[in-house]
Amino acid sequence: MELNSQDTDNQEQSDVNSQESEDTINNISDEFDEESTDSADQDETLEEKEEDEKLDHVADIAIDILDSILQYFNLGETTIDEYEGDEGELILDITGDDLAILIGRHGRTLDALQFLVSSLTSRQLGYRFPVVVDVEGYKDRQRTKLEKIAYRAADKAIEQDRNIKLHPMNPYERRLVHIALRDYDGVYTQSEGQGTNRHVVVFVDHKEETE
Repeated sequence: MELNSQDTDNQEQSDVNSQESEDTINNISDEFDEESTDSADQDETLEEKEEDEKLDHVADIAIDILDSILQYFNLGETTIDEYEGDEGELILDITGDDLAILIGRHGRTLDALQFLVSSLTSRQLGYRFPVVVDVEGYKDRQRTKLEKIAYRAADKAIEQDRNIKLHPMNPYERRLVHIALRDYDGVYTQSEGQGTNRHVVVFVDHKEETE
């Protein structure tokens, strides 16, 4: 199917907007790196806090950081909902009008936004804590899609008795695949490759057959 000139112009404008939003994230990262940030008490461990208090403390810091970043975008009124994920991670879901600029092409801007928020939050906390930034459930839909891909790959590996290599994924996507298949009978997963070519391989677990 041929694209008319209007479709081509719309695609080009979409690419420009996506690139501009990614550039904005990079510029914000540079500005934060130049500012001094007070770290939390390094001797404080996760075990010393009650789980609810810990999550609230992390959420307060992460939301403040995310709010300050969103000021760089002309988004209008937005809301940040916080909740705990299935794996104990903090999920911040942004809702509002016309937030496509925060997602970007293939979710690249959102990935960059999550990396920046997670890094700055860990810096202030003094320890690493998993933080997921979502936009109107985009990543929740992405998770469902990746789980289906993982299950199909596992079934195919078992049926054909061979290892299945999935397409390259970012760290967040690979983690979702590992979680989806960690209790799946007959297979196990490992990440292989370097950089942008890093991917998940679904291996047939022959040990289970001998037990």
